[in-house]
Amino acid sequence: MDEWTTSHDRVLAQRNAEGWMFLIEAARDLRTTGALAPSSKALARLLTDPVREHGIRPLNVLEAGAGTGSVTRALIPRLSPGSRLDIVEANPRFASQLRHLVRTHPQLAGQNERVHVHHTLVEQLDTGRPYDVIVSGLPFTNFTPAQVETIMNRYLEMLHPGGTLTYFAYRGTRYARALTSSRAQFRRHRAVEEVLAGYQHRYATGRWTVWANLPPADVWQLRRPLDAPVPAEPGVLAGVAR
Repeated sequence: MDEWTTSHDRVLAQRNAEGWMFLIEAARDLRTTGALAPSSKALARLLTDPVREHGIRPLNVLEAGAGTGSVTRALIPRLSPGSRLDIVEANPRFASQLRHLVRTHPQLAGQNERVHVHHTLVEQLDTGRPYDVIVSGLPFTNFTPAQVETIMNRYLEMLHPGGTLTYFAYRGTRYARALTSSRAQFRRHRAVEEVLAGYQHRYATGRWTVWANLPPADVWQLRRPLDAPVPAEPGVLAGVAR
């Protein structure tokens, strides 16, 4: 058996293990897990593109809601020398797996101090560092509108002026909720979409659809303006439903 075959088998085994872990955690709490499968390579690549676009300049990068690390694995090789990565994960089992990933990643050998895993909520994170890029994998449509506003405002507060936030949203989830959920859940889902639409209208610089993902997803890229103030109070985006 050649080295490529052995390596390929290890990758397949890892992906299968991650898939099962996602299913187990979704069964425990779909609200915080938010997905039934890890993000695809195509989705991870788009989410982490802003890091690559900065070139060789050292960056402060934050990944929130990293799950089993499918996006983290795309992110680490894109970090320029001297960059720092903070990873936030509220699920204790995912956080433990992410710490193992950091300890064993070949590109971090002898440099583990560049990457830190924080087992906490992103709203409670306080590293004292502003970020050039934030990559979010949080399941916004599983939260309340007020929670989404709090998180989005926190992201904007943590970004450098001119810094970039990327996040994704699964396509067709509103229609799925209409068929499978209560009226209250459907209204909450729609209100969350309205909250996000307000931020998209103010700050979005691009949107792309990733069809090669389960399910397909839209990737949004937002940028904190160089001179515009960050909204500080809930409900500041006109017409937000509570």
